[in-house]
Amino acid sequence: MKEKQVISRIRDGDVQAFEWLFRQYYEKLCQWAYHYLHDLDSSEEVVQDLYYHLWRNRASMEFHVSVKSYLYKAVSNNCKMLIRKKDRRSAIEADLASQDQGSVTEPEELLEVKELREVVNRTLEELPEKPAQIFRMSRYEGLKYREIAEKLSISIKTVEANMGKALKIFRKNLQEYI
Repeated sequence: MKEKQVISRIRDGDVQAFEWLFRQYYEKLCQWAYHYLHDLDSSEEVVQDLYYHLWRNRASMEFHVSVKSYLYKAVSNNCKMLIRKKDRRSAIEADLASQDQGSVTEPEELLEVKELREVVNRTLEELPEKPAQIFRMSRYEGLKYREIAEKLSISIKTVEANMGKALKIFRKNLQEYI
């Protein structure tokens, strides 16, 4: 199939054309992501998210370069963004851990850390059961979406949807701290 035909058919909602595009590049894109992340689950997650967003936004898809170039560049960018997020999360966790060890000496800092923990705990309590459970497994136990799906006997998409719900509520409740 020619790229322009495939894209046109995908824009029109042709699932077979989308499946063809998926099969054409999925494995290679996962290998490309692995080059950055050195983690198979995260690599597959990045590629699956890319395809999900492509399908969701198919009606407005426009490519100014070849589809192949676009896909590889998008995977690279998403991997780099994930690495930055992980680095940021690690820095925050290290900061919180050092604060737990008494490095926080200013009363304002102690109060802010306490308030932040209260907001996080309150948010976890107000979450529905499944999103809260999935959030804890992901963030506190460090499990990948695939591992959570296997443990709970649900699909990865269900895990993603519930994490999305949880993160949306956390963003809303933590807005003033961001």
